[in-house]
Amino acid sequence: MAMNIGISSYCLCHKLYSGEWTLFDIMDWAKEHNCTHMEVVPFGLPLGVEQGNPNHEFAKQIKEHAAEIGLPLSAFSLNAHFVFKEADAPTLEKKEELFQKEIARVKAYMDLADEMGIKKFRNDTCSGQQPDGINTPEQFEIDFPWLVRAVQELADYAATKGMSTTLENHGLYVNGADRIIRILKAANRPNVGLTVDVGNYLCVDQDPVVDVAKAIKYADMIHLKDFYIRSNDRMYPQNGMYVNFADAPKEPGRPNRPMTPEDWKNMIPRFGYVGTAARNKILRGAIVGQGDMDMWKIISIIKESGYDQEISLEFEGMEDCIAGTYYGLEMAKYIWEKV
Repeated sequence: MAMNIGISSYCLCHKLYSGEWTLFDIMDWAKEHNCTHMEVVPFGLPLGVEQGNPNHEFAKQIKEHAAEIGLPLSAFSLNAHFVFKEADAPTLEKKEELFQKEIARVKAYMDLADEMGIKKFRNDTCSGQQPDGINTPEQFEIDFPWLVRAVQELADYAATKGMSTTLENHGLYVNGADRIIRILKAANRPNVGLTVDVGNYLCVDQDPVVDVAKAIKYADMIHLKDFYIRSNDRMYPQNGMYVNFADAPKEPGRPNRPMTPEDWKNMIPRFGYVGTAARNKILRGAIVGQGDMDMWKIISIIKESGYDQEISLEFEGMEDCIAGTYYGLEMAKYIWEKV
């Protein structure tokens, strides 16, 4: 069985932010490098589209270009949040108002994906931390009905368009195979599956080998990535996602986030640290096959399960994004053939 592997546009979004490439260029690169499909994310898309605003002409052009070069667009992946800060939603009525606003935002993206000819849509239910930072099992029980309801409402809307949806293990809260599978089963919708991100289990200090084995039978998409895993106290202090060092040195003249294409072109890459839920480990994106994850075992589990849907490479390391994506693809295919 051949590996059904492509890339997420996320791999090369640095080229979008720097203004050097467009999404059409990424699609051409994917086709030239024998990708069987490409997944689309909103990062780096034209102004307005990244915020979910309709751009029917852009969506039409994407669909036409994909057909022209023979590159299936497999999925559209979106961060979403259906849990809110207590201060922002002190009453049930306010919580419902914010919930419906987020439902509407996700549906707008779903409409855009449909116009692009994409029939698989990934949305989170809480992309990062629990908004008040209460990542306990007890808090998860409180938030659980809202998470399930969001999945159901979006799946029902997707069904009217002939689309399916997937849940991804993402962030420090709605993550780990057990929590995600529980939401999936409670939602009980035939057009809902999982996006199994093999690396994100590390964010909640789980063993990716164990959790991939648990989740693979529910998978409708796989994100293949690799991480370096280090102890906090052994790393150069630089702030990142879910991690802050009190002694992180100030970088003179550097914006907190690059704002212009010129900023992106001139940017010295950061390490891109990701802290984990237990707060004692640091993750840093790696080229697939070069990090600390047991990529050989993970890919063997995927292959032996008979999974034949799309696998999307996600490169989020500090190396040149073209090189990181190219070598990650080559290594993934090499391992697939060997296991």
